[in-house]
Amino acid sequence: MGWAIALHGGAGDIPLTLPPERRLPREACLRHCLQLGVGALKSNKSPLDVVELVVRELENNPHFNAGKGSVLTTNGTVEMEACIMDGNTMKCGAVSGLTTVVNAISLARLVMERTPHIYLGFDGAEAFAREHGVETLDASHFITPENIERLKQAKEANRVQIDYTQPMQKNEKDAAATDGDSQIGTVGCVAVDSDGNLAAATSTGGLVNKMVGRIGDTPIIGAGTYANSLCAVSATGKGEAIIRGTVARDVAALMEFKGLSLEEAAACVVKERVPKGTVGLVAVSATGEVTMPFNTTGMFRACATEDGYSEIAIWPPTKD
Repeated sequence: MGWAIALHGGAGDIPLTLPPERRLPREACLRHCLQLGVGALKSNKSPLDVVELVVRELENNPHFNAGKGSVLTTNGTVEMEACIMDGNTMKCGAVSGLTTVVNAISLARLVMERTPHIYLGFDGAEAFAREHGVETLDASHFITPENIERLKQAKEANRVQIDYTQPMQKNEKDAAATDGDSQIGTVGCVAVDSDGNLAAATSTGGLVNKMVGRIGDTPIIGAGTYANSLCAVSATGKGEAIIRGTVARDVAALMEFKGLSLEEAAACVVKERVPKGTVGLVAVSATGEVTMPFNTTGMFRACATEDGYSEIAIWPPTKD
């Protein structure tokens, strides 16, 4: 038994040639957020507090697709969504369609703690935020020049696209228009304390050039986010594939009903239950195990455990 934490900044077709100006700020943020989460766990903060704290920090960083860095819909607007879940009680809260809320993950927690419901969306979620004094800013705050350019690229290619996609050359655009790329870059965190208490949190801006009103896997319990007494899971990738595969819940189910370890269960889901190139996840178990598998080119990820292990990475480890 021991505490453990893992976090991600999205999985997808992250090119090995990702320029340093795009890679280094993300790695620095992962490192900072990992240190923040580890410090909170060492200070005996609850896992629920820890995952909210870490995801808020990721939301506030414009280099990730959540909060300030949220990608744009086909109308050039933001529609943010988030989910949080406590493993002990299995209480959870989720929100979608947010346009002015600075930290969607904290609103999701308020839905969990202050309402009889689990999920609020769009105008109702925005009204609930105002009623509870949640910090909001004009929608223009969330629209960054980089995401305006991403939307322009996606419209020119007539596709929804991953937020890490590099600018395409003219001769690439026709092929891109038919490849059906609909990957999603989310942020997420899972944590367990030394008593085995678990929590998971996930937040996203969704897809570049997504239809207005589209809801992905992030706020759907058992798809993009799940926690129970065995494990906590936060997923990222192609939202529609994650929903079809009930990815996060399947990890827990394989542990519960087949007796698999966390690593075995997560590997089974990522390698066998969903199409290649569609999914990544971070997960921790009640006994302090941690795993971060993905079947995409890469996944921005970081983890640490009480026994001193830590990792910050993007691509698969190189083989000797």
